[in-house]
Amino acid sequence: MIRNPVVAGQFYPARASALKATIETMVAERAKREEVIGLISPHAGYIYSGAVAGATISRIRFKDTFIILGPNHTGMGKPFSIMTEGVWKTPLGEVGIDSELGKQLLAGSRYLEEDYLAHLHEHSIEVQLPFLQYFKPDFKLVPIILAHAGGAIYQEIGRAIAKAVKETGREVVIIASSDMTHYEPQASAQKKDDKAIEAILNLDEDELLKRVDRLNISMCGFGPAVSLLAAAKELGAKKAELVKYQTSGDTTGDYSSVVGYAGIIIKGGG
Repeated sequence: MIRNPVVAGQFYPARASALKATIETMVAERAKREEVIGLISPHAGYIYSGAVAGATISRIRFKDTFIILGPNHTGMGKPFSIMTEGVWKTPLGEVGIDSELGKQLLAGSRYLEEDYLAHLHEHSIEVQLPFLQYFKPDFKLVPIILAHAGGAIYQEIGRAIAKAVKETGREVVIIASSDMTHYEPQASAQKKDDKAIEAILNLDEDELLKRVDRLNISMCGFGPAVSLLAAAKELGAKKAELVKYQTSGDTTGDYSSVVGYAGIIIKGGG
């Protein structure tokens, strides 16, 4: 199964040379690299969120496999969808799926289902790949798309991820692809996002769920973030760090209706 890019030329440049040149302006080549268990990275058009994604991905030591969890914006496919075979293409080349890890994860989760349709037109995983390819062309991928659900399901998927990682002995980084508050004035968006970010920095997915609900925070990837936190704690996470936060208003100059973007890394105790 080949998954071709669907937002090349829209969210990011379609030509490899232009894409590399764009990413080069958004990453920090000399940033101190750290061992991370996972990270949260935004998935908007690169002109809006690329600086946050680039700064965050610049901080990590790369592993051979990335598990990337994204929200379902299209409504297509199974609600909790994993691809365990195939290749994802971007203008920078092909990324193969880590089938062994993917199948172990599929077998170990009560909720995940093998599915291609949910991934077909969904951008939240695709936009992460060129940043990763810029630094490491030969990594493997396990793509997972999560629809809206209760927190217990997201937590179960997170624990299943951790179990599969341990069982296979894989060296992995887990990415939750998420934008923050959508289409509110800057002050309101930043206030809400601060509350969501605080819960994430405390590695408290239950509190994140409560705040998203109570404060009506329109964070599109809170499900992937909950799964990431549940997995990361099983894998030894002890602390998290906000690398960068900004909004679309920092690009457009229009702060009357913005989308927030946060880059967060999650680390062990070392």
